[in-house]
Amino acid sequence: MSPRFVVEADGGSRGNPGPAGYGALVRDAQTGRVLAERAASVGRATNNVAEYGGLVAGLQAALDLDPSAQVEVRMDSKLVVEQMSGRWKIKHPDMQQLALQAQQIARKLGGVRYTWVPRAQNGAADALANSAMDGKPVHRDLAAEPSAAEDDVQPVHQPAPVVTTVTHLLRHGQTEHTPERRFSGRNDLPLSLTGRVEAEAAGVRAAALGIEVVVASPLRRTRETAEIVAAALGLPVEFDDELVELDFGDLEGLTFDEARARHPLAVRRFMGEVTVAAPGGESIADVSARVAGARHRVLTRHAGKTVLLVSHVTPIKLLLAAGLGVGDDVVHRVFLEAASLCTVAWTSDGRASVRLVNDTAHLR
Repeated sequence: MSPRFVVEADGGSRGNPGPAGYGALVRDAQTGRVLAERAASVGRATNNVAEYGGLVAGLQAALDLDPSAQVEVRMDSKLVVEQMSGRWKIKHPDMQQLALQAQQIARKLGGVRYTWVPRAQNGAADALANSAMDGKPVHRDLAAEPSAAEDDVQPVHQPAPVVTTVTHLLRHGQTEHTPERRFSGRNDLPLSLTGRVEAEAAGVRAAALGIEVVVASPLRRTRETAEIVAAALGLPVEFDDELVELDFGDLEGLTFDEARARHPLAVRRFMGEVTVAAPGGESIADVSARVAGARHRVLTRHAGKTVLLVSHVTPIKLLLAAGLGVGDDVVHRVFLEAASLCTVAWTSDGRASVRLVNDTAHLR
């Protein structure tokens, strides 16, 4: 009978991109005994690339132990799990190469399936990844060593305290495109005078929310909004490229009527299916994948804190969708005003609750 292994894998980056490393281990699925551990630096890389590195290392360790093994991979990266399960596309070139490498190893094993777990259940792999980022690589094969006493055998899942992280989601203030309802994706328009007033009002509101961290999209309208609010809070601003707005491509700067007149079929397909990209741009599913990565980083790096995320319509709607546990097509069913506030609380055991949507009380 083929053995059953559990691979636990994780990766991290201090800077995203920045110094990065992965951690992975293989357990006996029945006893929970650790059979192998791996941790190594991947140089300067993103969190997602490091996570894929952990997956590859974990699968290779399982293959080295027994090619006939049935393997369950457990990761707290929704992005990697969904992509390796074939439900999400892989567009990043580095991740494509690593995913192909993982697939090639997986085909040599008796069988592989992928399971998402809350990060609280992935602590061992996370600790190995941090060891790698601290310059302490690990390569241990424990299968041949004498088993520890029964009391020393660790269960696959160890209970951990449940931590709640609260994210307040602030849409940027108005730009010149906002009143005309124009597609506004990757342009770098500044806030209008109205938008700056809205950001100042949001700063007053945020001061009463116990904000400890401010993270923002680096586009100018979100950067200016975040800097105004952060100044009111006396906090610095962290920037995350994966919180930027959807790339609307050829639709950029057009009103909906103009876009529909110029690209009737493309607009109909884009609005009707989350996996269809705007002509020359991104799909909603593309944005969902990168926003999932940003959410993972925030919840890992700032666990237990109250965080203000300053972003755009599409990323905020997708964060609401994740909090509600619904599909990405909800983006077509939610309206968000400029400088509106939403709130989602996330617990370390994988639960979430949406507490506020499109609140504009501070603008009245």
